[in-house]
Amino acid sequence: MEKQARYWIVVVSKDHITRGVKGGFMQANHGKSSSLKKMHTGDWVIVYSPKQTYSGDKALQAFTAIGQVKDEELYQYKMSEDFIPYRRNVNYYDCSETPIAPLINQLDFIENKNSWGYRFRFGFFELGEKDFELISSHMLKEKLITA
Repeated sequence: MEKQARYWIVVVSKDHITRGVKGGFMQANHGKSSSLKKMHTGDWVIVYSPKQTYSGDKALQAFTAIGQVKDEELYQYKMSEDFIPYRRNVNYYDCSETPIAPLINQLDFIENKNSWGYRFRFGFFELGEKDFELISSHMLKEKLITA
């Protein structure tokens, strides 16, 4: 029996996910492994970027990348002497940056539409197929077959 794909949101600044897309990987929650361990081959991930750059203040508030977990490998990558984050390999799709504002009222995972940003504060969470389909339909030129 084939395992059903799950759908995830990860919160990453646009400058950081741009590097991830180019390198075919993702990191989450400042390089911790716990979130990445929940993902499996074939799972989908949508990246939400609240800001343009990690250290900057310029807001973006858009979905900036979408892809599928490539394999079961969870590995560490030495970025500096004191920062060796965990990563997962991801196959990213060519997509359009999609602002969240026009979608807020349609997204089920956002319970309080007035405080919609609250849902993103933990940096990683699972979302339902309906929300995934809505977001991905705005990001991708071609409809995905997720079943």
